[in-house]
Amino acid sequence: MNANIATLYDESSYLMLSGIQHFAFCRRQWALIHIEGAWEDNHLTTDGILKHQRAHNPFLSEKRKDIITVGDMPIHSRAMGVSGKCDIVEFMRDETGVTLHGRSGHWKPQPVEYKRGSPKVSDIDRLQLCAQAICLEEMLLCHKIEVAYIFYAETRRREEVFLTDILREKVQAMYVEMHSYIERGYTPRVKHHKACASCSLKDLCLPKLPQPSSVAAYIDDALTQN
Repeated sequence: MNANIATLYDESSYLMLSGIQHFAFCRRQWALIHIEGAWEDNHLTTDGILKHQRAHNPFLSEKRKDIITVGDMPIHSRAMGVSGKCDIVEFMRDETGVTLHGRSGHWKPQPVEYKRGSPKVSDIDRLQLCAQAICLEEMLLCHKIEVAYIFYAETRRREEVFLTDILREKVQAMYVEMHSYIERGYTPRVKHHKACASCSLKDLCLPKLPQPSSVAAYIDDALTQN
């Protein structure tokens, strides 16, 4: 991805790449976690963490025929101001690809993300995968990654994801919005919907009650009244 040098972020201001999932699900949830430092586990988050830990293998680096598989690969983008890790990156032998240290030939990267559950109607998982691809393109100076994959634990099958320009633009716009909230220290008000019932932060967010400006303000107010 090309970017004007004036738009590049310093490493100290990098956001968590995976935060785009929280942001796409609920902007208030994202802000509670990434701005106010709030977090509560429930059975869904715990199950997801355990499944994800099994997918991460920092020692994985193997070659089988024309595929090099690398696990737990650190990635970042100065243009988007994010950093994180890919569960798996598969490098396919391809003359249009890039060179890799210690490997002959040219290789085209494809990120593979592991998720609990099954494929979703929304783009919530695809957004994170697309962000990973954009990071890889910037880091490796490679051509656009057109296709990537999500492996779902429930179905035990890969979903092919086409990384369209529309999806890329959505990813980039969301990170711009996230950076603006961080800079302002702004936590959006809640918009109650049925998904609130499964959110691990519902007892902190209190989606059915009038919202204070922040969790911290809510706690301060409660202490003052006692």
